[in-house]
Amino acid sequence: MANIFEVPKPGNDLLEKADKVRLASIKISQTENQNRIKALNFMADYLEKNSKEILEANSADYSSAEKKGISSALLSRLKLSKAKLNAGIEGVRKVGELADPVNQVQIKRKLSNGLILERKTVPIGVLGIIFESRPDAVMQISSLAIRSGNGVMLKGGSEANLTNTAIVKALQAGLNASDFDKNAICLLTSRKDSMAMLNLEKYINLIIPRGSNELVKFIQENTRIPVLGHADGICHLYIDIEANLEMALSVALDSKIQYPAACNAIETLLIHKNIAPAFLEKAIPLFNSNDVKLIGDKRSVDLGLKYEASVKDWQTEYLDLILSIKIVDDLEEAITHIQKYSSKHTDGIITENLSSANKFMNEVDSAGVFHNCSTRFADGFRYGFGAEVGISTQTLPPRGPVGLEGLVTYKYFLKGDGNIVDDFSSGKAIYTHKDL
Repeated sequence: MANIFEVPKPGNDLLEKADKVRLASIKISQTENQNRIKALNFMADYLEKNSKEILEANSADYSSAEKKGISSALLSRLKLSKAKLNAGIEGVRKVGELADPVNQVQIKRKLSNGLILERKTVPIGVLGIIFESRPDAVMQISSLAIRSGNGVMLKGGSEANLTNTAIVKALQAGLNASDFDKNAICLLTSRKDSMAMLNLEKYINLIIPRGSNELVKFIQENTRIPVLGHADGICHLYIDIEANLEMALSVALDSKIQYPAACNAIETLLIHKNIAPAFLEKAIPLFNSNDVKLIGDKRSVDLGLKYEASVKDWQTEYLDLILSIKIVDDLEEAITHIQKYSSKHTDGIITENLSSANKFMNEVDSAGVFHNCSTRFADGFRYGFGAEVGISTQTLPPRGPVGLEGLVTYKYFLKGDGNIVDDFSSGKAIYTHKDL
């Protein structure tokens, strides 16, 4: 792993781009809510006007990536169908319908006569987003950045360069049409620039990596800029002894195959030993018919699985139609396994026993803990955030899908009337600390 001093220094061209984004972000941070909503609608309009060019660019990117033999998971994320593009455009508009995250008063307190304290939300500044493959992320992230009053520097994977460029061109045209500075959205296309970004601590306030475990870890270890991200999406689903069998089958299948390349798809299925024979009797043919390769511990193999798992399988994010299965003695063993191997993304339980469900949800320390539903619900759009800029598995907030509320910070505003601290020391003034 490279250390921080091996990351290339930014060249003059990159410094100039970064400064333009910084200045644009300052302007946007001062804009009214309605103007930011207007900008999003223009951005969506220009995406629609340029949809033909965007889809053609994506087709070229996909063909090139396919010839290079990149993984099926990356190919799945790279593909931008007309329906997916339209959904992304609609998502941009929906972000405009969300409550304004900026200038929200969190605290208003009278400290003393004539001394009023407020804590208000403010934009973070400039977001640096480094992501792999998914061009639809450009639309999501840009809309969230503008809505929350931030500027954004984007660096996507080289496999999506043509698509990302076409999308950003349309987004910038929308900003221009709404009288916003188009430099608020900046796309970097060279690998050198993406690495040099890590040394832009004077310009970038937060880096959000979206991609492989290796990418996230490299960024975390090679920048002084705060990093928000998750390294792995090793999600679990536990089938309890008191699970409804049909529900368990349906939820387990959806959690794996609905979109296996997603970070919220399950990689490990844990099954109580008493329900395992009945569950696997139905689950094995069901998963086989959906082309899922099942890899299990010895007890699972004894019940019909073809392939035996190793310890490495419990630590692997497949992002593919592969599922590891482990039979456990009880709820305690399931929780212990998750505590050991989970990446703290999303873990779920299927059970009719509310006491067991509550124990699982309280003791499993993941960003999302689910009861009787698919782990695929761990998503900013599905949570009603409009979209997400990424998912955080860190314990400190923001945690889980990060939407608008995760892209603002706060400042303390103190307004006085000539108040001085010495008056409080001498007894001339007293603190009232009255919330207003």
